Amino acid sequence: MRNRSNLLYVLMGAWLLVAPHAISQTLYVGTNYHPHDDKDPGKIARDIRLMEAAGFRVVRMGHLAWDSYEPTEGHFDFGWFDRVMDLMDKAGIKVILDIAVRPAPLWLHHKYPSIDVADAGGNKLYPNHRYMEDVGDPSYQRYALRYADSLTSHYAHHPALLAFGIDNESGDGPISYSETVRQRFIAWLKRKYGGTDSLNRAWAGQRWSRKIGDPEEIGLPVSGNIHGAPERMLDFRRFISDEINQFLFKVIDKVNANAPHAFVNTNAWYYSSTKFFDYTPIAYSGKMTREGCGFYPGNSLATNYGVMDAAFGIARIQFESANPFWCTEFTTMTAVPNSIRKSAYASLFYGNQMVCGWTWQSMHGGEEQYLEGMLDWDGTPNRKYEEYKKIAAEFRKIERYFPYALRAEVGLAFSFPSVIAGGYFPDSHQQQLQSCFDLFAYRNMDARVVDVSRSALSYKLIFLPGLSVMDDTTAAKIRGYVKEGGTVVMTGNSAVLDETGKVYASVHPGLLNDVFGIRVAGYEETDVMNELSRQRLTGKKIGIMFKGASIATESARFEIIEPRGAEVMGSITSLDKDYPVVTANRYGKGRAIYVGLPARGEVLGPLVDQLIEELSIRKGPVAPSGVMARQIDKGHVLYLNVSGDPKEIKSKGSSRSLLSDKDYQGDFVIPPYEPEFIEFK
Repeated sequence: MRNRSNLLYVLMGAWLLVAPHAISQTLYVGTNYHPHDDKDPGKIARDIRLMEAAGFRVVRMGHLAWDSYEPTEGHFDFGWFDRVMDLMDKAGIKVILDIAVRPAPLWLHHKYPSIDVADAGGNKLYPNHRYMEDVGDPSYQRYALRYADSLTSHYAHHPALLAFGIDNESGDGPISYSETVRQRFIAWLKRKYGGTDSLNRAWAGQRWSRKIGDPEEIGLPVSGNIHGAPERMLDFRRFISDEINQFLFKVIDKVNANAPHAFVNTNAWYYSSTKFFDYTPIAYSGKMTREGCGFYPGNSLATNYGVMDAAFGIARIQFESANPFWCTEFTTMTAVPNSIRKSAYASLFYGNQMVCGWTWQSMHGGEEQYLEGMLDWDGTPNRKYEEYKKIAAEFRKIERYFPYALRAEVGLAFSFPSVIAGGYFPDSHQQQLQSCFDLFAYRNMDARVVDVSRSALSYKLIFLPGLSVMDDTTAAKIRGYVKEGGTVVMTGNSAVLDETGKVYASVHPGLLNDVFGIRVAGYEETDVMNELSRQRLTGKKIGIMFKGASIATESARFEIIEPRGAEVMGSITSLDKDYPVVTANRYGKGRAIYVGLPARGEVLGPLVDQLIEELSIRKGPVAPSGVMARQIDKGHVLYLNVSGDPKEIKSKGSSRSLLSDKDYQGDFVIPPYEPEFIEFK
């Protein structure tokens, strides 16, 4: 790196402190770049010129490349990357520099075999995957934090630096079942339970003769393909989650110590099925100043379920943070022309500030060598480069009005224990949570994913979708919220388990049956109960009568609800007799509504529309079906036609398109798959 005066460093830090408005009013478009794949200076210079020509303002670099900076133990090589950073600065392109603490270099695996992942049979696995290190291992953490310290110290004051990225996709990669993991798990359990008596009560040790007399008798809850009891699985996953979070907080603290003016960001794929961990401690800590994720809606232009799924990904990472969101990875591959642009605009509805394409160039080797980027394998720009260029140009026209700040009056409860323990139900907590998210997304309304135990619950309405685990703290928060005038809607499979993962031996829903004014006696299997169907239904089909209207739905199970003061709002009417399925109970100043089915849009939709009116919840802009819309501020509305048909927007008076510089008088039409940003006069 060329010499820079300390005065310049100070001025850069001061600029970040006094000019946050300039940063917050920028819509970043850019790419993920991997100069360690080809360090040829001429190629790197050509790439940066192409980025400049596309109007890119950001690149994300450094991820998955630890040994490119520390090729051998203790020998750091930053010289080659200094030149890349300097060229980015000269081009006016800001850098998110990922701290590539995973994957660990092979030389570190060789020196400390305890870092290796072991499968559930205890067999050590060679690190063939990109995430195959035991992050809780003390030797791994010592070297990873040393690397983080060296990298962040070196680039803390570089003028191109925008943020440091904390790890990448922390929930991905296999869980290790090594002996060293078992010993750390035993220590974790000792801290939590003290002695074996408490542990045996929590784990129902009397069942199947599994009482633990000595801590050394504690085993890992997976052996080969056999999973242990739910209580043990829940504690083990909590232990793994704690280790991941403790490590990530150490990396964050290292950044804050060395580079206090830099943003802290991550690609937070915590919900990967391989190592799903509880991200809420980080999300609610305030230390992740820019939450982030990859936005991968698939390659289709015509379908929208992928866009909805990717938007849900933003919501369950952002939680209640008021900071802008960064999509630090964004689709390329074989995305249909204009589908990337459609997705880019869709992300703006959820507070996104960054569209950073994965990836710049189609790669020449490794597991992703057939994943196509913005440049072909020979370095020639392709149609995706041109599409990102168009996005960058359009975003500059409207960026002073963004990022959008959500104004949610609805909360959607997330529970990590319910993800793990609720996996035994036909409908998972995640599926139910997404169904509730979709209810409001399709109504062009904001909603926040919340952790009830950590949230202030400043909402008019809260959904509790399949919260199978109900602990004392969460129950007390819900009780207090309703008592003081709040409205909650709880769906099937909720409050079944205590915080240890055991089924409540008391009246269900556990700890809250009086709040809901019901007793849930159990459940029935729909397909066999349909042998008695009065409507000759089969399989999982159910007929419901809600407020005089018929609703057809499907569910593997339904719950047997006995009202104990609650009003019956809806019943299953298709079986041998009527079964209450939607109840409402007044508790204190508020109302607790229970739905004895997993969350389904066709069942919850009419209820939601009723509650929106009764609770005076802010509605989204009026738009035809197939059009996303948000009121960005008093005078501006963002629209996105996600359908294949032109859509007419009803309007009175005059307005102007800030994207196409067109003036409208009265109604106007949005072409298929096109955005529109309207200023109303």
